Amino acid sequence: MNGALVFGDTRGTIADYVDAVFTVYLILIFAYIVVSIVFSVGVRVPYSRWSNAFFDFLRQVVEPYLNIFRRFLPNFGPFDLSPMVATFVLIIVWRIVVGLIRG
Repeated sequence: MNGALVFGDTRGTIADYVDAVFTVYLILIFAYIVVSIVFSVGVRVPYSRWSNAFFDFLRQVVEPYLNIFRRFLPNFGPFDLSPMVATFVLIIVWRIVVGLIRG
């Protein structure tokens, strides 16, 4: 079997895996935004263990990434623009990294 063919297939597989990881993280950011908005307007079952666990999971996964942008972005009253900027940066880095892996 040709070594270049096997290596090319491996690069494609790795690029697909990295692409999937970025996709899942982007979905988690969107879920965090939606759940935060829903919870902020009061649509929350009090003392609901599953909703608290779900929101805590989202917070622990997404907040460290968003905090990077919150340090540099000014506050605009009650509006938090860090998820929007973080999403744009994530998409740009996503496309660059997957493109470099694919070659």
